[in-house]
Amino acid sequence: MSDVSARPVRVEPERVERVCEALSRVLSAGQLKRDEATLAAYARDESDSGVFPPDLVVFPEDTAQVSAIFKACVAHGVPYTPCGARTGKSGGSLPLCGGVAVSLERMNRIRSISVEDLTAVVEPGVVTGDLMKAVEAVGLFYPPDPNSWESCTLGGNVAENAGGPRALKYGVTRDYVIGLEWVLPDGEVVKVGRRTIKGVAGYDLVGLFVGSEGTLGVATEITLQLIPLPRKVLTALVVFPSVLDAARAVSAVLAAGLLPRCLELIDDVALRAVDGRGFQFPPGAGAAVIAEVDGHGAEGLFEELSRLGDICAQQGASQTLVAQDDSQREKLWAVRRVISPALRALKPRKVSEDIVVPRSRIPEVIERLKAMGEELGLTVATYGHAGDGNLHANILYEGPHQRPLVDEALRRMLVMTVELGGTITGEHGVGLAKREFLALEQQPALLELQRRLKAFFDPSGLLNPEKIFPVLKR
Repeated sequence: MSDVSARPVRVEPERVERVCEALSRVLSAGQLKRDEATLAAYARDESDSGVFPPDLVVFPEDTAQVSAIFKACVAHGVPYTPCGARTGKSGGSLPLCGGVAVSLERMNRIRSISVEDLTAVVEPGVVTGDLMKAVEAVGLFYPPDPNSWESCTLGGNVAENAGGPRALKYGVTRDYVIGLEWVLPDGEVVKVGRRTIKGVAGYDLVGLFVGSEGTLGVATEITLQLIPLPRKVLTALVVFPSVLDAARAVSAVLAAGLLPRCLELIDDVALRAVDGRGFQFPPGAGAAVIAEVDGHGAEGLFEELSRLGDICAQQGASQTLVAQDDSQREKLWAVRRVISPALRALKPRKVSEDIVVPRSRIPEVIERLKAMGEELGLTVATYGHAGDGNLHANILYEGPHQRPLVDEALRRMLVMTVELGGTITGEHGVGLAKREFLALEQQPALLELQRRLKAFFDPSGLLNPEKIFPVLKR
């Protein structure tokens, strides 16, 4: 969505050579890579925001090395961009000006899990799914579950304040991060937060750093709050004739006072893309909702799910299919996880956006997005975390000749979202992809305040440059 035709100015090769020489004195040969394949791999993420190869990729293995890298980049005037698994959807880890890509993926140890304190201490390169499995093995639960949990890292989750289907009941990454070891842009290492569940001493710097999208520094150690693992989980697929019926049912369930841990919407386009990929939807299905409840007593959960099914039936649901075991549960969630790649089978190209609207406006925004797609001759798929109003709206298109139409559709989508009282991103972040649209929902004085905050932490302006904020006209 950003104007990548006006590409940022890349750093001069002479500076790169000097910083490479400096870093070779603190890192081993295997921790610095400049080969073409590596540079190409770190030039892109899962967004459609362009290709921006770094001049050098480094792989620190501890906090001291991260600090040394940052200090060397500042000393030689070379931009540096943190990254991890590169599963992001907003271009937040793209090295726009070249320079050094700082990959934290080798810092991948789970340092401790405390059953007594209900905490875990991890390095930023730990894969989210690996932590989930490790804490569940000792009867604990880490709720944030971004769709890419099998490959994304906790450092990236912290940078983007990642959410997921369970955010409806349990919240997002920020709600579970209680302490950070943090490397500031100048290389200084600070510890913020705490290891206790409660604590209000001083400013909430943890809250500031989580979700800062790699622009205020990076986490090299993350202390997470855990909760007891729910003993029972029930999952159902609720089938509807249309997506509007499904959207109205989501609103009705929440208005009735029920709080499932997940309410995931699958619209007609998404349903068509995944039907038959390991799961066959019933005849006549035009949309669906995956509903999940959890707790410690089976009887109460069956009652809750039954009541949810009744409310959905009143809103037009044709049937509610309850998973009978973990295998069937996994099949339902596998359907949800493959929506994004499956959509590419319908059209060669797609742009994935995440918007958030008040839950009462979900039916309206879906209806308006479908109408907009028809007007512009584009296919719009709307699915995702309808329970908290966070929808993934995907624009499917044929190729570059339709890109101007896609850009217009995305602009209209975000204007519409803000008009309905929503926000332009719920979990993907602003990054490069939406930086020019942040002004839709934030006033100039607020943008300037945040720019001053960025300049205070990063006076050199070299850490992950030209992200989040609209580019100032020169």
